[in-house]
Amino acid sequence: MTIKNFVFNPFQVNTYVLYDTTKECIIIDPACSNAEEFEILKNFISENGLKPVSFYNTHSHIDHLAGNAYIKDNYNINLCIHKAGLPFLEFASAQAASLGFTLEKVIQPDFFIEDGDTVNFGNASLKVIYTPGHADGSVCFYAAEDAFIIVGDVLFQGSIGRTDLPTGHFELLERSIKEKLYTLPDNVVVYTGHGPSTTIGNEKRHNPFVKA
Repeated sequence: MTIKNFVFNPFQVNTYVLYDTTKECIIIDPACSNAEEFEILKNFISENGLKPVSFYNTHSHIDHLAGNAYIKDNYNINLCIHKAGLPFLEFASAQAASLGFTLEKVIQPDFFIEDGDTVNFGNASLKVIYTPGHADGSVCFYAAEDAFIIVGDVLFQGSIGRTDLPTGHFELLERSIKEKLYTLPDNVVVYTGHGPSTTIGNEKRHNPFVKA
């Protein structure tokens, strides 16, 4: 599996394109907030001959779903989220406006994913892990064979997702990290929603907010 990372919108969200030798790809957290940013993503997909088959939000905060409409309008593929993230979509346009950018269309999910589900594309697969605490509906995508996990805003290099927003809960986030993430092998690379990647082992040893 190959992972390509883009950093989009004023909140510097990491958007991930995952693909394998079949050229089928999925997009996780399309955060492009304007046509210029989407063009960067679109050009990469086109230049590498990729075929998008579905897209996902790790959670439904506006900065992570800013590009959903671009993806839906251009590729007409299915959006998949955890059902607990649905309430955020009701207020997404207003939240975007309060943060300084326009969200003209809110895309509703085509399918729901749940803890333990498998996401398949090409010859690749990812396991869905439900990790609430930063926001209801937060999920991670784990590739055991490739030793990486995409975590959204659950865990960062030396930090964790904030818990002062609606549905945030520190003890719940701490439990998600300790029971769902810190139980993975130390060598697993953690691809975060913002900022640089890290590893499970590094965070278990050095994260000051949630200690193993």
